[in-house]
Amino acid sequence: MKHLKKILLGATALTMLISCADDSLLDYAVTKPASIANSEYLNKYDVLKNYVDKTAFPDFKLGAGVTASDFSKRGLVYSHIVSNFDEVTAGYAMKHGAVVQDDGSLNLTTVDKFIAAAKEASVTVYGHTLCWHSNQNAEYLNSTISPTVIPGEPSWDQVTGADFETDDASNYQGNSNAIMSFTADGTGANGEGRALKITNEQVRTNDWDCQFFVTFSPAMEEGERYQLSMDVRADVACSFSTQAHTSPGNYKYWDFFGSIDATTEWTTFTKEITITSDVAGTGAIAFNLGNTATNYYFDNIKLTKYNEGGGSTWNLVSGADFETDDASNYQGNSNAIISFTANGTGANGEGRALKIINEQVRTNDWDCQFFVTFSPAMEEGDKYQLSMDVRADVACSFSTQAHTSPGNYKYWDFFGSISATTEWSTFSKEITITSDVAGTGSIAFNLGNTATSYYFDNIKLTKYSEGVIEKTPEEKKEIILGELEKWISGIMTECKDYVKAWDVVNEPMDDENPYELKTGVGKTDLASDEFYWQDYLGKDYAVTAFNLARKYGNTNDKLFINDYNLEYNIDKCKGLIAYVEYIESEGAQVDGIGTQMHININSDKEKIVQMFELLAETGKLIKISELDIGVGVTTDKATDEQYEIQAEMYQYVVAKYLEIIPADQQYGITVWSPTDSPEGSSWRAGEPIGLWTEGYYRKRAYAGFADALAREE
Repeated sequence: MKHLKKILLGATALTMLISCADDSLLDYAVTKPASIANSEYLNKYDVLKNYVDKTAFPDFKLGAGVTASDFSKRGLVYSHIVSNFDEVTAGYAMKHGAVVQDDGSLNLTTVDKFIAAAKEASVTVYGHTLCWHSNQNAEYLNSTISPTVIPGEPSWDQVTGADFETDDASNYQGNSNAIMSFTADGTGANGEGRALKITNEQVRTNDWDCQFFVTFSPAMEEGERYQLSMDVRADVACSFSTQAHTSPGNYKYWDFFGSIDATTEWTTFTKEITITSDVAGTGAIAFNLGNTATNYYFDNIKLTKYNEGGGSTWNLVSGADFETDDASNYQGNSNAIISFTANGTGANGEGRALKIINEQVRTNDWDCQFFVTFSPAMEEGDKYQLSMDVRADVACSFSTQAHTSPGNYKYWDFFGSISATTEWSTFSKEITITSDVAGTGSIAFNLGNTATSYYFDNIKLTKYSEGVIEKTPEEKKEIILGELEKWISGIMTECKDYVKAWDVVNEPMDDENPYELKTGVGKTDLASDEFYWQDYLGKDYAVTAFNLARKYGNTNDKLFINDYNLEYNIDKCKGLIAYVEYIESEGAQVDGIGTQMHININSDKEKIVQMFELLAETGKLIKISELDIGVGVTTDKATDEQYEIQAEMYQYVVAKYLEIIPADQQYGITVWSPTDSPEGSSWRAGEPIGLWTEGYYRKRAYAGFADALAREE
């Protein structure tokens, strides 16, 4: 189920109401539409839930997916659902994204109204869903683990300056009429050091015909505050103006730091300005010295910029000192034989180190690789520093590569080549991430060129942050664990008096690697509502979720894990079953497995049978949790033949479920979209997937479904 927010028509026009095919349930006259004149057998069917033998199967739930707000209005949607089904599942309203507000509080108003409406109709509510990667308030969750701003006092930070004690003239210059030299030592301001002397030999036509420039970078931006200070004198009393230039000689604005007065004695000039649009983009101050023929003297020039506070830091992204066996952020390939040295043999004779043996010279240096992993992936423009202690049994060097994950090559050169001698030495290098390596999540060390033993210690990968402190993985895990408990405890406590079954974990398995969990690591196109709990809590995230659900719900609640495409990808079905076994091996209890079954008329029936057989073997409750069947085209293009095949497929799926899943394991079946999907729906938009049309007429699919429930051929 993907982003279901609208699966049933909300208040359909009342003209539709008077032509409802379930006319026996409603207290008004019905005119039979011509479109079903030749299908009178459909009107002879009872309401759908009456085809479940409640005497033989009292716990079997026939459910429907609904939009909570439409159901709670107690109108057409409500009457249609409660007439035909005995359980309802809210498509969106009971999910994290719908309930958790931007401040982390829970708004359960819609949930309370939904449960009240269900209780009034005596239909049960299936809770959906507690722990998923989609339909989450991801903005809030990400805010809880965002970097901490470094506290700091406001300051004036120097941008450029010169005291003229050296010949370094990289940040100042004069034009051709400004003759520059230095005074003797001891003749600078306050009788200290030396000063810059600029001679203007004659009065110029324009004051800017003799100019002195002080340069700086980056260019000024509107709204910033700058302060210029300097010591100044001249052989005769005079004044001179200042201009803003983008670079020396490239005029920007006529007035900058105003006019500066010089006397025959040293005086200190200081002025603060706020950058306006007129001077934004300035990269040089021009001093216009052409109005007076004299010698000017400058000393201790300083241009400073106001900093409101905060600082910068290098934050640890990944690292290992190998004092424990935790290898969660490093690994080797099959040719890298990894072990640890004895205690006291690490760098500086302290602790232990990691030992990696490459037994022979390889065809390619990357045939023996050691990987250090990290998250999140690097982004262009970020600054990183890698440092580590390293040695080898013979002197050698090895290269580094960028990988998105271990073994998934990204770029051939990363932190350059690393030299190792027979003695411990420290490697350290800082890089700025380019487009070539953006997206990297792993450093690969290529050890295949030399047959030797390599030793690594105190590996640190740090990221430069301007004024913030990144939270460590451990800190993030603790925070996210708290958020998961707050969410599960909040909604389950609110609902426990009426809701007795839940999807605890939804869609955990990866489609391309069906025995592995989904992850957001390395994805650059995350939707605004995507948040992967498992990326912070690890493989045990489901263990935690089930334990929390058991803690805050009712003792006998039925707790499910749910996924899609289990009938399409049998390995995914097996992967989900294996994950359930892992969850229970870690002490949690999983009561049931849900298979969504968003399928089509051409879905592989043999795989459907194989899926049911695998699920039945688990001994768990099995639920078809979100059944709908498409015909391969939109409603306006569907043919009678396709509707016949759709009816047969609905009948086949229901019949095989009832046949293969033992009766005591049959939780029930939920029809995810009882009516055909409207064009504007976010779920299978415009597809004729339902048992009813959009106008609530029964389709042949209704008959197929009902016949299967009744166990009729």
